[in-house]
Amino acid sequence: MATQAGWTGDRSFSIGAIISSSFGALASNPLATFGIAFLFSSLPQLLFSAFIGTSLIMADRSSTVATVVVSIASYVVFLLLSMLTQGALVRATVAHAEGERASLAECLGTGLSSAVPLIGLVLLMIIGLMVGFALFVVPGVILYLMWSVAVPALVAEEQGVLAAFSRSRALTKGARWKIFGLQLLLLVLLILFTMILGIAGLAGGLTSVATATSPAPVVLVLSAVSNTLLVAFWSVAQANLYLGLRAWKDGPQAGKLAEIFA
Repeated sequence: MATQAGWTGDRSFSIGAIISSSFGALASNPLATFGIAFLFSSLPQLLFSAFIGTSLIMADRSSTVATVVVSIASYVVFLLLSMLTQGALVRATVAHAEGERASLAECLGTGLSSAVPLIGLVLLMIIGLMVGFALFVVPGVILYLMWSVAVPALVAEEQGVLAAFSRSRALTKGARWKIFGLQLLLLVLLILFTMILGIAGLAGGLTSVATATSPAPVVLVLSAVSNTLLVAFWSVAQANLYLGLRAWKDGPQAGKLAEIFA
């Protein structure tokens, strides 16, 4: 019988435990976590930057309509791939929390099955946050904290879009200051990491042969590496936040989440 990890037997809610569980999930299943982040986030953006982004920059006014169409189509594709990534990494994180390891195929299956409702959820979330931030910022922050685990709730509990918002609101109630601190800490860590890779990329770009319209290869590679690590860590951390809140509010849930994905 597999040893249960993560949140299945812990009624406490700790920022340190979330960070630790996130690193544990990444280290225990790097193929699924980093592989999915690379294949469905970094690689498409890398190809876009290398082959399409440059063409859009060089486009003249006569091709404005084509540029807009390509940009919108690219955004839709990136959104779909982003949701596939989110769903897949929730699957990997839940498996780790229950002492199991989800295969790459299992994670992809979960991501594909949840991508469409996740797009609807994220679009509604974006609209709500835009309205909230327009109302003097604070309402937007509150909404973000309330909805911070809507994505993993939709995937892990097979919730509908509106039910996922309600579930997230219920789970985060009473812990939103801690969630705010966690999100702020994650943001600081990601900014520091990005700055370090940015400095390395600048140094590489200065020593590489590159034109004004074509990024140096080393910059593209570092960008892909940076994006893979950031997407994987951020997505897994949000999933672990959900698991921490669920254990804190509902108590041990050993085996119940795994049964959903069976």
